[in-house]
Amino acid sequence: MRKLMWLAIGFGAACALGVYWIPADLLLWIAIPLGILALVGLVLPCNTYGKIAAILSFGLFAGLMWFQIFDHFYLDTARRMDGETVELTLEVTDFSFDSNYGITVDAKTQLEGRTYQVRAYLHQEDAVVPGTRIAGQFELRYTAPGGSKPATYHGGQGILLLVYQQEDLEVTLPQEKSLPYIPAYMRQGLQQLLEKLFPEDVLPFARALLLGDTSDLSYETNTDLAVSGIRHVAAVSGLHVSILFSMVYFMSGRRRGLTILLGVPVLALFAAISGFSPSIMRASLMQLLMLLALLFKREYDPPTGLAFAVIVMLLINPLTVTSVGFQLSVASVAGIFLFSGRINEWLMDSKRLGRFGKKRKRICAKLAASVSVSIGAMVTTTPLAALYFGTVSIISPVTNLLCLPMVTVFFCCIIAACVLGAVWLPLGTVFAWIVSWVARVVLTIAHALASVPLAAVYTESIYIVAWIAFCYLLLLVYLVCRQKRPLLLGFCATATLCFAILASWAEPLLDDYRMTVLDVGQGQCVLLQSGGRTYMVDCGGSYADDAADVAAATLLSQGITQLDGLILTHYDADHVGGAAYLISRVPAKTLILPQDQDTKGFETELLRSFRGEAIRCDRDLQITWGDSVITVYSAKYFENSNESSLCVLFQEEECDILITGDRGMVGETILLHAADIPELDALVVGHHGSSGSTGEELLAATKPKQAVISVGANNPYRHPSAATLERLAAYGC
Repeated sequence: MRKLMWLAIGFGAACALGVYWIPADLLLWIAIPLGILALVGLVLPCNTYGKIAAILSFGLFAGLMWFQIFDHFYLDTARRMDGETVELTLEVTDFSFDSNYGITVDAKTQLEGRTYQVRAYLHQEDAVVPGTRIAGQFELRYTAPGGSKPATYHGGQGILLLVYQQEDLEVTLPQEKSLPYIPAYMRQGLQQLLEKLFPEDVLPFARALLLGDTSDLSYETNTDLAVSGIRHVAAVSGLHVSILFSMVYFMSGRRRGLTILLGVPVLALFAAISGFSPSIMRASLMQLLMLLALLFKREYDPPTGLAFAVIVMLLINPLTVTSVGFQLSVASVAGIFLFSGRINEWLMDSKRLGRFGKKRKRICAKLAASVSVSIGAMVTTTPLAALYFGTVSIISPVTNLLCLPMVTVFFCCIIAACVLGAVWLPLGTVFAWIVSWVARVVLTIAHALASVPLAAVYTESIYIVAWIAFCYLLLLVYLVCRQKRPLLLGFCATATLCFAILASWAEPLLDDYRMTVLDVGQGQCVLLQSGGRTYMVDCGGSYADDAADVAAATLLSQGITQLDGLILTHYDADHVGGAAYLISRVPAKTLILPQDQDTKGFETELLRSFRGEAIRCDRDLQITWGDSVITVYSAKYFENSNESSLCVLFQEEECDILITGDRGMVGETILLHAADIPELDALVVGHHGSSGSTGEELLAATKPKQAVISVGANNPYRHPSAATLERLAAYGC
């Protein structure tokens, strides 16, 4: 019956309820009835389903009680400190890395007698090393749900507080390397060794594969891996632990005692060097249980191993349940357990791949195993990928089949190259140069498959969301039916996917014209469509790559693989930061640039890979097709980059839409005097609703019926301002 598995399901659900839905003061009142129900079910005789219900109830009871204890003794203090500025002494636990305003570093500190992991943002350029002590005043931000600001991903990593430097700091460097920080120094040493061994084009991929550090992977590579469905290989995961354990098992001559003697410290050290990520912790704990089963000559049960890993991780930190890596890792393994065996059995049936002779059958068996594992994991991870990343890779089974064997080889070769390089650097360098071709082949295949039309679909389309929901309804019906027809299931899923794609492509064409203001956070990205043509105004947001992803997903969901034009109003990052990333995925025929000088390098980055016509808008520009007109108004004022924003007027027979970039009231006045701006059906409010934009003169002249504000939730600028909203309301917008 796998009691531990059902217990883990209940325990994990309780932690999720405690984090997201149940207030802390109600946890105990909900836990007690569940505990009584579990006790009754476990004591009284009942059938298998009754026992399962009792164990689930006990798991919920135990999880809620544990979360209550964790919240009372650990979370409550951090939550009460949210928004406070306090004196802290930090002990740095890892090497610092650069950020936009200085350096960022992970550390631990004491609050009310308890030790907390924090991430500190410091206004200095000098790097710090593990063991450094930093004293000063910091503003605190709580990272878990329930704080004054939206929760961040840090809570799932055990970091409950972000701390921001407020005044000058007292920094004391360590005199020597202390034992707890040896893994951090080893990680740093491996990074430096990899830099010496591998060519520049392969180095980021090698670093990601060995250490899980994806910071240097280019946007294009990240996109290729995500769209082709093998992004997981660049985040250290269970795959890497399995490969490492296989290497240990092989090197120990498959001797049980030696495997255990070597395996435990190797896995522990690898987990420490990799930063104890949730996926590594899950895989390492499962391997540890496998080693214990090997030691005591007991049968190892994978679902029980997964349950053991989940419970241990949630006991250490119940907030781990919020980690995307944890959710994907657990879902992937669960999918393999639930579905891969059945898929493999169906593929290897004597009517299908099993009908071949012995030699071919071996190849077919490996093929079936790879495909079944990939599809099994995909069944359970697709909803999470859709929810968190908005992307569902359709081609991933093919990519995994072609690339995973080579990834395994390359991972082993990275380790071998590091060993050789540590012994004699030239030998390691030569070996690394040779095996780098394996990585190049993997990246080439990923790029080629990511470029295949419909390699992935995107949840920017409501039809794709509906298709995903329908597929899981189909799967549920298939599982409860006595007569299983896999081909019918596959046909229905494929047919409905085709319908969803056609609907996604057709819907924009049913409108004579449309404007879409995309949700890119604190930034702007506006899509203008009419008569089969597509223009985009700006592409920037809170995060440049996220803005590009949203824009590309929106376009590709509609079957648009090329923009007719990309218009950039000015060179602020929140308007242009994602443009270079966007055109690497969806090229543009024409690029319309502002006249003001780019001091941040965005224009250089854009033009480096741009192959179309670039127009610098030093005078007003008009683009006409059919009944549609786009007028781009050049700047007449150059002392301020915001006031120098290009303005865009999109006109149809029955509609007038104005986009003013970041122009303030001065720039708006200049525009009204220089151009004949009609009354507007829609106004994209200038400068994200800043109090200095969208003045009464513009509103009185244009009388917009609708106003759209592109703004990030809880942004530090407090946009949109109350004054702007009052003006818009006063003019009836």
